[in-house]
Amino acid sequence: MLLAKDWKDFELLDISAGDKLERWGDFVLQRPDPQVIWPEKGNAKLWEKADAIYHRSESGGGKWEFKKQLPDKWTVAYKNLKFYVKTMGFKHTGLFPEQAVNWDFMMEKIKAAAHPARRTPHATPGLSLEHGALASAKRPINVLNLFAYTGAASVACAAAGASVCHVDAAKEIVRRAKENLELSGLADKPVRFITDDVIKFVKREIRRGRKYDGIVMDPPSFGRGPNGELWKLENQLYGLIELCAQVLSDKPIFFLINSYTTGFAPGILENLLKIQVSKKYGGKVTSDALGIPVSSSNLVLPCGIVARWEA
Repeated sequence: MLLAKDWKDFELLDISAGDKLERWGDFVLQRPDPQVIWPEKGNAKLWEKADAIYHRSESGGGKWEFKKQLPDKWTVAYKNLKFYVKTMGFKHTGLFPEQAVNWDFMMEKIKAAAHPARRTPHATPGLSLEHGALASAKRPINVLNLFAYTGAASVACAAAGASVCHVDAAKEIVRRAKENLELSGLADKPVRFITDDVIKFVKREIRRGRKYDGIVMDPPSFGRGPNGELWKLENQLYGLIELCAQVLSDKPIFFLINSYTTGFAPGILENLLKIQVSKKYGGKVTSDALGIPVSSSNLVLPCGIVARWEA
């Protein structure tokens, strides 16, 4: 399991009886999590510190109960990246902290490809590493982020030096992604924000002949596009990957698929990348579960799965 354990502004304090207790910066939230099926608490007193609790409704959805006044939104940082979080509908905060392991992966790949190791110079008088054929050229990296949500992956890729195309069907979510980019001081970076149905957008990119060196996607189990387009993961993911393979550049560096769909094993996503990407580009594919360690015990909370192709 890949563990998101490098956070300072986020901490998973405890998990018990269908809930998780988390510290987001200066505030503690209690939220439901279907993976937590045991009643034991690591530290019962910790749960008294919750500033807000999300209560599920038997009829669907739910609502927040506030123990103290919280700001409309506040900031958390991961390394040099900053994000807004807030108490949103259906228990969400606008950020998935377990994804930090994927941000690290993508940033490492982008930096390595954009700034390759410099070659050893020949003994040519007056010619330095910064001139002529002896300096390794910087390679521009283009990344496509699909189902991009509030843009954490877009921010990470932009911070690493990539040009990013950020695509999500929800206009308000795209606006929040722009705010996160600005918050990290990256407003001047080359990021395109697109509000559109993902499949329609990728088909247009194929017709335009646009290419990307990295692709990251976090497709939902079920959803609808801005014009009511129906999305069901098990029926459409293979076709989407097939389309995305057509916009990969001649020298792609990564293709990453994340999923929270119940019943999907990591190996399923791994097989899809082997079928659609490895056959053409070689490289390697790995898959794993994502998790967050619990600070009050030796437990780990599973948080979805990921498959990664890398050159």
